[in-house]
Amino acid sequence: MFWLGGPGTIYVLLAFVFAMYAQSKVVSTYERFSRIANSRGLTGAETARALLREQGVFDVEVELPQGRLTDHYDPRVKKVRLSQEIYYGTSIAALGIAAHETGHALQHKVGYAPLNLRNAIVPIAQLGSSLAWPLFFIGLVMNLPGLADLGIIFFMGALAFQLVTLPVEFNASSRAIAMLSNGNYLTRQEIGPARAVLQAAALTYVAAVATAVAQLMRLLLLRRSRD
Repeated sequence: MFWLGGPGTIYVLLAFVFAMYAQSKVVSTYERFSRIANSRGLTGAETARALLREQGVFDVEVELPQGRLTDHYDPRVKKVRLSQEIYYGTSIAALGIAAHETGHALQHKVGYAPLNLRNAIVPIAQLGSSLAWPLFFIGLVMNLPGLADLGIIFFMGALAFQLVTLPVEFNASSRAIAMLSNGNYLTRQEIGPARAVLQAAALTYVAAVATAVAQLMRLLLLRRSRD
């Protein structure tokens, strides 16, 4: 009954609708600009390697992992990992995404504070994600308010990770656009589409935060209803 109704349900539903819109936006924007090749004919991998060299980053590798939608920077092993369609792709979208992941590598190099904070709280976020809901609902059902409160605290830890992720992602996108523009990897006409792809992707992180905040509000309202 906690999932189908009760206090705060409307917030969760609104956040869900927003998340669906964000996902639809990123898919449609990516598909649109993944069909348009960049004027220089560069691949995502070539672009990432060139950007790293230009920024004086020589200890980061660019590699091709397994699977789709696997684009990320791994700070533990200093590797920019690009999915096949980005690694080999020559589209404007591919270059934008490759530059974005390179932006994370540059954040790591300069010790960008939000990135360091996000990396530090990863264990807390993982623990919070796995324990928050079980602790809360066991506490609620068994009338153990302390346990329910502990679940809320764990959930807030997971939310903190989502919040810190926002400046990390926005900054990486800003770095990406600046590098692509200043290095003439994309023309003035191509920069706009690349920015649109990264802005659409960033919207999914905003939606994730909105969803987490809505869930937290619901937990707090459910908790208050038992007082």
